Amino acid sequence: MSLTLSCAFATSNESHEHARVAEQLGYVRAWFYDSPALYPDVWVQLCRAAERTSRIGLGTGVMIPSLRHPMVTAAAIGTLVSIAGQERIAVGIGSGFTGRYTMGQKPLKWSYVRAYVTALRALLRGEQVEWEGGVMQMMHPDGYAPPRPIEVPFVIAAAGPKGVAAAHELGDGVFGAPFPIGGFDWSVVLTFGTVLEDGEDPGSPRAIEAGGPGAPVVFHYAMENGQLGLLPNGEQWAAAYADVPKNALHLALHDRHLIAINERDRPFVTGELLASSGYALSRGGWRERLAMLESMGATEVAYQPAGPDIARELEAFAAAARG
Repeated sequence: MSLTLSCAFATSNESHEHARVAEQLGYVRAWFYDSPALYPDVWVQLCRAAERTSRIGLGTGVMIPSLRHPMVTAAAIGTLVSIAGQERIAVGIGSGFTGRYTMGQKPLKWSYVRAYVTALRALLRGEQVEWEGGVMQMMHPDGYAPPRPIEVPFVIAAAGPKGVAAAHELGDGVFGAPFPIGGFDWSVVLTFGTVLEDGEDPGSPRAIEAGGPGAPVVFHYAMENGQLGLLPNGEQWAAAYADVPKNALHLALHDRHLIAINERDRPFVTGELLASSGYALSRGGWRERLAMLESMGATEVAYQPAGPDIARELEAFAAAARG
């Protein structure tokens, strides 16, 4: 397998320690999620990780433009670069999924994302940029930010033709989930799940807790986008949320999103579901899945561990990926 092995974290107060473990295990990069309604601030946690590691790459996987003014993001990137060095940093940017849905908002228009990325990259080059009718520039003197230009690669989280076009135009690579986006020299794909022990049942308590948090994502997306009919047991699953007021449905759907299994979802997250959807696989099963992702155009797989023992999940996945 020639895939680059990286990891992704549903950012927690322990993510800096998880990044240190990932570095020891040989992961090339650690991506941190940007969903402030669920997780601690992504830039704070990335800086904490930078101070506790020395080699592993660090990046946002992915940040959402509407959450911060471009100058705020430019300053945050500068801060992280001043700690870790620009050769270790990557910036992932998208139109928003969890980070916006959790606040009752749909993804951003790609025109806004394009304008934001264009402005941000210009700021990092040290240029004057017009934004919201005003002209701004990174004016930080020595000791307050790295000298400009600050040169870090960008990956664009793309979905659909507009997103893919934006990635080709604005990014150095692309970030996809749950399948990779082909046609890029750098194509990161996000994946979830757990590696089963020899002879372990996918429905074991350990497998459910470690592999289960990723399973409801497809259902949640389908429910938010009117696609329940495409899923087995979709209507029955939706019935578990029938008592939730419509204006608060997004809050219930994202309860413990990618962290653990909430009580409404738990009856539907079974060993059969985990096995059939690829969230609980043997070592050989994971190697087959990674080979499939590589054949679809992935160059980097970002594995998100979950459950009570993150170190175990990182170690088991790395061992499975390397055969």
